[in-house]
Amino acid sequence: MPVKTETVRKEAPKGDAAAVICRKATVEDVEPLYLMIEEYAERGIMLPRSRQALTRQIDQFVVAEIDGRFVGCGSLFRLGADLVEVRSIGLRDEGKGKGVGSKILQLLTEEARRQGIPKIMALTYAVDFFLRNGFTVVEKEIFPEKVWTDCVNCKKQHACDEIAVLKMLQ
Repeated sequence: MPVKTETVRKEAPKGDAAAVICRKATVEDVEPLYLMIEEYAERGIMLPRSRQALTRQIDQFVVAEIDGRFVGCGSLFRLGADLVEVRSIGLRDEGKGKGVGSKILQLLTEEARRQGIPKIMALTYAVDFFLRNGFTVVEKEIFPEKVWTDCVNCKKQHACDEIAVLKMLQ
């Protein structure tokens, strides 16, 4: 699902002159995306993705930059006619505490709204982040689309410790 091209600028807090820019990812972003996702995957926080898969799915991703440097990413994946999943939200240390994650999530949420999709979900360890951004905790079992799309291939399938969150957009 392609993400609409849009730039979101936000002045950084505490008088820092740097601006956060969130934009649609391009093939030039594959390597920093791969490296970030690989780092998270090694810690068991995200599922790994190959460079080839990222290249094929690049239109699903947005990236965040500060002063032209890659600091974060996120993606949106359609699970059904009325449901999308937020995936692969990650930040480098220099992007944390500046509202970058919320800006990424805002851009992904706006894309889901633009497409008329009423529900956006995620499986996450960062529950507080999603709660601050208008999501609620729900039971994973209400998302059979997710279970049959990804969970069947996950090594944690029978002992999943991620928390499901949902936001109704309409």
